[in-house]
Amino acid sequence: APDTATAAAGSPARPVLGRVRAMAGELRGRMALALLLGSLALGSAVGLMAVSGWLISRASEQPPVLYLMVAVTATRAFGIGRAVFRYAERLVSHDAVLRMLADLRVAVYRRLERIAPAGLRRTRRGDLLARLVQDVDALQDYWLRWLLPAGAALLVGAGSVGFTTWLLPEAGAVLAAGLLLAGVAVPLLGGLLARRAERQLAPARGALGTAVVDLLRGCAELTVAGALKGRVERADEADRELTGIASRQSAATALSAGLSALVCGLSVAGAALVGVQAVRDGRLDGVVLAVLVLTPLAAFEAVTGLPLAVQYRQRVRRSAERVFDVLDAPVPVHEPESPATPPAGPFPLELAGLGARHAGQDRPALDGFGLTLEAGRRVAVVGGSGSGKTTLAQVLLRFLDAESGTYRLGGTEAAALDGDEVRRFVGLCAQDAHLFDSTIRENLRLARTGASDEELRGALGRARLLEWVEGLPDGLDTLVGEHGSRLSGGQRQRLALARALLADFPVLVLDEPAEHLDLATADALTDDLLRATEGRTTVLITHRLHGLEAVDEVLVLDRGRTVQRGAYAELAAAEGPLRRMLEQERESDLLLIPAPAPGPAPTFLSK
Repeated sequence: APDTATAAAGSPARPVLGRVRAMAGELRGRMALALLLGSLALGSAVGLMAVSGWLISRASEQPPVLYLMVAVTATRAFGIGRAVFRYAERLVSHDAVLRMLADLRVAVYRRLERIAPAGLRRTRRGDLLARLVQDVDALQDYWLRWLLPAGAALLVGAGSVGFTTWLLPEAGAVLAAGLLLAGVAVPLLGGLLARRAERQLAPARGALGTAVVDLLRGCAELTVAGALKGRVERADEADRELTGIASRQSAATALSAGLSALVCGLSVAGAALVGVQAVRDGRLDGVVLAVLVLTPLAAFEAVTGLPLAVQYRQRVRRSAERVFDVLDAPVPVHEPESPATPPAGPFPLELAGLGARHAGQDRPALDGFGLTLEAGRRVAVVGGSGSGKTTLAQVLLRFLDAESGTYRLGGTEAAALDGDEVRRFVGLCAQDAHLFDSTIRENLRLARTGASDEELRGALGRARLLEWVEGLPDGLDTLVGEHGSRLSGGQRQRLALARALLADFPVLVLDEPAEHLDLATADALTDDLLRATEGRTTVLITHRLHGLEAVDEVLVLDRGRTVQRGAYAELAAAEGPLRRMLEQERESDLLLIPAPAPGPAPTFLSK
């Protein structure tokens, strides 16, 4: 049902649990049927216990067997009905809820597609994974473990009280009081005790997921840096915190279960007491006394699970808040309702007075930026961390809308074009380009599915990777491992570059391609990148200055503004930001050069 996702995603002002209920959409009829079937299953359990009690008591008087046939048939009917109705209820309710979750998961992924990557800057991968899997799955508990059990308990409890009151008003009052205590007071008490733990559960799962994902993804780097032990301890700490939360939940659940059992026992005893007194007074048949005692015992089955149901309700609320945080995240790019016709080509690519900022930022990440690109022109954008370089890449690819200024492709406003059309003109080779756990061939063909082996080899050759690939036993069919784990950092980046070159974008954006590599590998990769992109319109975004003599123009960014621009040789010779960056880079490189190994003292020869 499409209405499920629409209702969940479209009303941020509605209370959280109201939005969860709205997910039912066209499936409300199925949920009502599930409630009816669940109530019939519980009612059958109560009826089975009551009829069985009457049958045993009446049979002890040894009447003619025909007098018992109706009760025998009713016992069989209630026994069979209990199982059949429960099975049907589970079938209907789970089918409806799984349909809701499927629609919701699709809605979340579609939202992520619209807000990534600019809208997820502050969301860690492990926490996002917990939201997409565990928190979305937790929403099913609102229906299966809260709303349906609570609704069935209300219907069956009211029916049981009415039936018992018809037999004996005093017994009905005792049962009503017991059900109110066990079905309302005890769950409220248990929910109060577990409230803090339930609110902490979903964030704690996200924190543990983040710690584990970071640990697994960065295991090699952490080992080299000697930081693995600290990260393992951090994961252990997150696990201990989650275990502590689960322990507090279990304590509240155990207390609620004990109180429910106590109230049930007292109610049965109270019903027996008033029933015996009524038999003495002649107001109640002795055979019916068994019905009066056993009916409360069965009726409490309806409310026994309510303390846990209240905890699930609190848990669902927190998980729903985390899911709706994703669904309600501001969209960094607004697609036009009627996209303009794409131009024949992207040139000239013009940025004028461009300003852009991410959600929640006080100042623009880019402010008054200007750039014009013609075919074959290569530009380098440099600056420190937070200077706006990555924001520029996101604007160029329409991952982020410009706040002010203009961005045109071939004379057409980029904001008037469909985002996918913009990304057909402008391609990205990022520092964390993803490699799938497949072969080199399949990873390359993501860029062009019908590429021939010769075209693949051509792209690898331009990325200076062909000789290595041809030296492998399996060649293009070599598996790269999960996230390219079987490749070195330089090989991963070269493979990502080969994929970008194979896609043959008119404009190629290289965003920190040498990040996280050692100096020698980073500089060699930069040289190969510039050689491979010769004659191709390229925007190189980098914090290192090595090799920039090959580009046509260098722009220096600081706090989102262009503070210097021109040819690299001119900027390096003149006093200014780039020269200071160059001096700092040289000093840093000298510190990172390993000292020579100790050896014998030099020998000086004299004439």
